[in-house]
Amino acid sequence: MSHVADAMSLRVAVVGSGPAGLYAAEALIKQTDGAAQVDVLDRLPTPYGLVRYGVAPDHKSIKAIARYLQKVLEHPSVRFFGGVELGRDVTREDLLACYDAVIYSTGAMVDRHLGIPGEDLPGSIAATDFVNWYCGHPDAADHDFDLSVEEVAVIGVGNVAVDVVRILAKTAEELRDTDIPENVIEALSASKVRKIHLIGRRGPAQAKFTTKEARELGELGNATIHIRPADMDLDAASAAEAEADRHIRGNLKAMHPWTAEPAGERPRHIDLRFWLAPAEIIGNGRVEGLRLERTTLSEAGRVLGTGEYETLPVGMVLRSVGYQSVPLAGVPFDVRSSTIPHEHGRVTGGTREYVAGWIKRGPSGVVGTNKSDAAETVTTLLADLSGRTTEAGQGIETLLEARGLQVVTYADWLNLDATEIALAAELDRGERVKLGRWTDMLDATRA
Repeated sequence: MSHVADAMSLRVAVVGSGPAGLYAAEALIKQTDGAAQVDVLDRLPTPYGLVRYGVAPDHKSIKAIARYLQKVLEHPSVRFFGGVELGRDVTREDLLACYDAVIYSTGAMVDRHLGIPGEDLPGSIAATDFVNWYCGHPDAADHDFDLSVEEVAVIGVGNVAVDVVRILAKTAEELRDTDIPENVIEALSASKVRKIHLIGRRGPAQAKFTTKEARELGELGNATIHIRPADMDLDAASAAEAEADRHIRGNLKAMHPWTAEPAGERPRHIDLRFWLAPAEIIGNGRVEGLRLERTTLSEAGRVLGTGEYETLPVGMVLRSVGYQSVPLAGVPFDVRSSTIPHEHGRVTGGTREYVAGWIKRGPSGVVGTNKSDAAETVTTLLADLSGRTTEAGQGIETLLEARGLQVVTYADWLNLDATEIALAAELDRGERVKLGRWTDMLDATRA
């Protein structure tokens, strides 16, 4: 569908430069044959969002999606405004005054809570914070994780939880050719962690990680993996799920060898546990243990406690039980689903406002899922605005200049990009080494 005739003067703001936002920008370009002007705003001085700060550093093939997204930013109809935060630097009303339409694509930025006693103890950590730290997010540059403990529990059996386990289990040398910041490499090199417990409330058939992630765990050269054979026993409902789902069968096949006692000694050990729900994080001033309740599934598939408990002597607990979005100032928000309510991408009750990505549909799908999601939103947007008189007033750059804001342009980002590439060459560390501090990043953009 083409809306070229109606889009000759269309100006759209996309808030968020992760995959959802950049796929939305791409859809606007394609569906208007490049006639629309698209400004991509991000509070960070760097584009690519989750691809840069959420994808595990050793998943280089997935991180390469940034090269595709780069082409969107380099299109003559697209401009990047880094260092501009909605709610701090500009308001919802500012954007609606400057643009014909606004697309919110800010993702899901915080972890869900467990809701158990002891969750706020030092050493109880949201997996997001740990991921941000090893991915070089500037908000996490000063985080200090106590890796002098010998045992760690990671709660959750999704891909992020497995990524965290893998990073903890690998040697610093194995991670040197990734883009992990140098200070993080040094901290991981000094790690005393020897045993990592990966905890799932349900059984192996309900594990959310992909078969590819499971296989990568099995390929670790620095760690053994073990699952108690009884934990792999499937009830009738789980067996039926496995029979019907190729993904489940792939996971079970990948995990089955881990029921054997590990052969040989390796520096680290991964203890994969199913049918356990966290009941309490124990400690006097900091984490000293994790109390778990044995679980089973009801006929309806709900998790039920059995009243049987055990305690793991861990010094750190990493919580990875799902992401959720946070409200945007003035924008409608559904607190139950932690999403912006919408109809086919059009914000419910909004005015020329649209939504894409995880803040639209919740934290689901893979990076590529955002492409069709964004295309739907843009189709709705263009249909809504077809034939309307332009609403846009002054340009956003005029407003930002009047407020004295130092915007990071795409050219500025390329300076930072070049600095990170040069640092990797200097340290003999792969393609790039990230700068993780705000001051260092902003200094590099002005180089």
